[in-house]
Amino acid sequence: MEARAVAKYVKISPRKARQVIDLVRGVAVDRALNVLHFTPNRAALPIEKALRSAVANMLSREHESKVEPESLFVKEAFVDMGFSLRRFRAASMGRAMRIKRPTCHITVVVGTK
Repeated sequence: MEARAVAKYVKISPRKARQVIDLVRGVAVDRALNVLHFTPNRAALPIEKALRSAVANMLSREHESKVEPESLFVKEAFVDMGFSLRRFRAASMGRAMRIKRPTCHITVVVGTK
């Protein structure tokens, strides 16, 4: 039994989000939430939100309502590249330079042991 949650168009670089999501892959949910709560990186907040959503999705199913939250673990967790916002900034000699602001999609799958 498993449940998933996807946070789309999160305004953070996928590389930075992958550094944080590597901390919780394959870990029990209660330990993963504890790690994410005390991680100082900015990516920890949307990952924690997606993990809580996946746990809520698992517990809200009526045929799987007998699952205890303590028995859940992070089965899969990965970050995909979203689209990049393109912005322009003034550069030298009257030119404009393009700046890319990356986004990412965070997917968390929780399951039972």
